[in-house]
Amino acid sequence: MSPGGKKGLDRRDFLGLGAGAAGLFCSLKLSDVEKLNSRDIKRIDAAAASLKKPQRKEARDVVDNYTFATPEPAPGGQIREYWIQATSVLWNPSPTGHDQWMNMDVPSKRYRAFVYQEMTTGFASPLSPASIPGPTLEAEVGDVLRVHFRNADRKFFQAVTMHPHGVRYNPEYDGAYYGDFTRDGGFIGPGEEFTYTWEATKDSVGAWPYHDHGPNHVLNLTRGLYGSIIIRPKGARKPDREYFLHLGSVFPSVSGLDSMIHTVNGRAYAGNTPTLRAKVGEKVAIHVFGMNNDFHTFHMHGHRWPGPGGASTDSPTVGPSETATVKFTEDNPGRYLYHCHVAGHQDAGMSGWYLVEK
Repeated sequence: MSPGGKKGLDRRDFLGLGAGAAGLFCSLKLSDVEKLNSRDIKRIDAAAASLKKPQRKEARDVVDNYTFATPEPAPGGQIREYWIQATSVLWNPSPTGHDQWMNMDVPSKRYRAFVYQEMTTGFASPLSPASIPGPTLEAEVGDVLRVHFRNADRKFFQAVTMHPHGVRYNPEYDGAYYGDFTRDGGFIGPGEEFTYTWEATKDSVGAWPYHDHGPNHVLNLTRGLYGSIIIRPKGARKPDREYFLHLGSVFPSVSGLDSMIHTVNGRAYAGNTPTLRAKVGEKVAIHVFGMNNDFHTFHMHGHRWPGPGGASTDSPTVGPSETATVKFTEDNPGRYLYHCHVAGHQDAGMSGWYLVEK
């Protein structure tokens, strides 16, 4: 029996997800992951590890024969270079074992996460810890993001990618698995490297997610393979305080816990999730990303800000792969709560603190 008393998939059900490894991944939906048990997850990972990089076949359409140049910065722009690796870590969503908001103990257990990590030039050494989310990539209009990517994982042994939202790219740099139509950037096997080049155009201004879009991306997003991109207008000043919050979930089949948890940046429950801070008079920007199959709201006590139509709001909705950006000048000191206002998400860990000093 799987966590929650649900029966795991038998062999017929499992193979029914698709014919062979590639079909399995195409058929697997995020909603399926909740129904699986740990044994099923191991089977899916084994299928992912056995999948070979598709060999380019004779073009089925003229577009499959197109070749593309590597983009360069626009006049006045520059190359923003990053070295990012995918790796696995043991991750505890609630390391304190306590929810400060409700003053109660919560489950605390490590699971095997799949994450992005920023490295120094040439992947010489870690520039930051491997964490959820991955590093934030920054650029201005006219720049190109040149992201050197390495699959450094030695636990899952499967192909992964980096697929961006918001920026301009050609098919070589899509970072998505397309079956028989897959280009080089859509299947980065263990130990392999690839350099993505993405353009920051005028219509790219804003905050966007990036994430794995390899053959097993549904499961690997749940594990933590995602991060942020921020594109600013040329010469724009950064806010005094800027935060990037990714709203996600981890299923029992992945975490080994008895129930699903809902997370902010991979952590669950106040005191574990990010504690945001600001001072009166500072300009604050909070970018909120939907990184699972659900619709969320982002509600922050004691504050309101202009919504897309100009009217004030304090609970914008954010759906899968959507971003809600909150901007205001701080004027209200004290301790405040932020949380998703979907009750089941809030109660399963999607909450945190916002602290404002005078």
